[in-house]
Amino acid sequence: MAKTDKYDESSIKILEGLEAVRKRPGMYIGSTDKRGLHHLVWEIVDNSIDEVINGYGNIVKILMRKDGSITVADNGRGVPTGKHESGKSTPEVIYTVLHAGGKFEEGNYKVSGGLHGVGGSVVNALSKKMDVTIYRDGKIANIRFCDGGKVESPLKFIGESKKTGTVVTFLPDYEIFKNCEFSFTTICERMQESAFLLSGLIVEVADEKTGREAKFHYENGLINFVEYINENKKALHKVINFSGQKEGIEVEIAMQYSESYSENILSFVNNVKTVDGGSHEVGFKTGITKAFNDYAKEKNLLKAKDGTFDGSDVREGLSAVINLRIPEKLLQFEGQTKGKLGTPEARSITESITYEHLKFFLEENKEIALTIIEKASKSKLAREAARKAREAARAGKGKDKKEKVLSGKLAKATGKDAKINELFLVEGDSAGGSAKTGRNRETQAILPLRGKVLNCEKASSNDINANEELNTLTYAIGAGIGSDFDPKDSNYGKVIIMTDADDDGAHIQILLLTFFYRFMRPLIEAGMLYIANPPLYALDFGKYKEYVATDEELEEKKKTTKGSYKVQRFKGLGEMDADELYETTMNPETRSLIKVSITDAALAEKRVSVLMGDKVEPRKEWIEENVDFSLEDNFRR
Repeated sequence: MAKTDKYDESSIKILEGLEAVRKRPGMYIGSTDKRGLHHLVWEIVDNSIDEVINGYGNIVKILMRKDGSITVADNGRGVPTGKHESGKSTPEVIYTVLHAGGKFEEGNYKVSGGLHGVGGSVVNALSKKMDVTIYRDGKIANIRFCDGGKVESPLKFIGESKKTGTVVTFLPDYEIFKNCEFSFTTICERMQESAFLLSGLIVEVADEKTGREAKFHYENGLINFVEYINENKKALHKVINFSGQKEGIEVEIAMQYSESYSENILSFVNNVKTVDGGSHEVGFKTGITKAFNDYAKEKNLLKAKDGTFDGSDVREGLSAVINLRIPEKLLQFEGQTKGKLGTPEARSITESITYEHLKFFLEENKEIALTIIEKASKSKLAREAARKAREAARAGKGKDKKEKVLSGKLAKATGKDAKINELFLVEGDSAGGSAKTGRNRETQAILPLRGKVLNCEKASSNDINANEELNTLTYAIGAGIGSDFDPKDSNYGKVIIMTDADDDGAHIQILLLTFFYRFMRPLIEAGMLYIANPPLYALDFGKYKEYVATDEELEEKKKTTKGSYKVQRFKGLGEMDADELYETTMNPETRSLIKVSITDAALAEKRVSVLMGDKVEPRKEWIEENVDFSLEDNFRR
């Protein structure tokens, strides 16, 4: 990879001053909750990662300190320490001026994920203290800030060293990030991902409070990444790995099929996860579809009368990681979150590299090719059978069946506006009866669920179609299932899981979430799936009641509430009458809903496969490590 030695004070360009970050932190880091707190770490880490991507340094160390601060250290070139053209020291500019950094000057970084240059300055603005120590040009320099970016100690040289790199320690302002703390697990998961993407990278994470330590280093990068994703699945072959470069864009892909029925494609550009896909994902999908269709036709595995494989056919059971490095001059993201790649050249280049390498692989590995083709053929047959059933239903032939399935189960909403209509999936007939009585009939539909639904992690589309409860649910939503699911066709703008606040209720929630994740994932990605949050307690004052959602809230209420009252612990939704259930859990004005979202696709895939899959040992290990078993009941304190 080409390098340049020109990375000094003249490389730093100021685009605008640092203002209003403390007033509107959400504009810069998304939120001030736990996710926003960790975003501060990612901003500093990304600067270190950009050094590694461009061939400078290979180590990133993260230390979680007892006082709530974090140290991020690397062995890159070190931040420039000379005087900037503005008259300030260059480190002061980098950590106090928004949009100031070496990534705006062409030649300093061939590829970079952090294009906006807001990282260091935004972290400083949202911190009580920041300390930066720089190892560069045989010297050690230090600068300290306090109270959101004020210079406490200007840049000074404090020693000599042959080392190079930058060490940043910052203490977040916990008045901004209230009730938040750093998570060792969260940091490790993100850093492990970076280690997968950069084969030469060594990451070390340590927590002073607990003494926990972790180290990540993978010689085979993407291959190891896919093996990690499929660790708890039965793979059909070894990981297929290939790479190529065209027009300055580097493409690396690893892929593997398993016996599962879902696809899991993760994509990255310059070490930034493109959660919403983009041109490179489109190119990859087009390339593998074309490669398998061409191979199947050439080998006479697909006759002319059979038609061709659809994209969903050749992606059933596929896990893949797409990793691109794109020069800054070609890099285009859609939206400020950099969640979707817009670079048009990436589509044709990724498609071409994928097609060429995969076609060659299939020719050289006949047994694997036939195994994948057989899986795609079964998917094609199931898809065509489902299409015929839908066409029959639209023609009226399947109407009686649909009505029969829904008859006596679904209490429909009378309103015709799908966007505002809501479907409540309610545990049990008793709660279902209360919900039907208390609901807003115009906008709220009720579907009672009898017992626990099928574990869809172990089920195929045929199993789903044969399951009465899930069949009913699929008909009620009305937007298809699997690769044919389209949230735009949904009869409801919100689908809300409403279960008891006990172990059985939690289990039903998990089973339903697994179903939606595996067979209606676009519903989650469109922000249309929710979990109702019924109260655990009612404080009965005689003439009125107050409702409490958590044990912690109950303890606070006990400390501040005067007068006599009785505490009622709701063991299930069925204990509430219709008015209570509506007011506490269904009324849009007073209820609390939890939106289901996928923030980390790789982690979500791993969790579902471990917790809901066939293998017992990985599930047992995860539970023993992450679940605190206790028979203590807060209610009886």
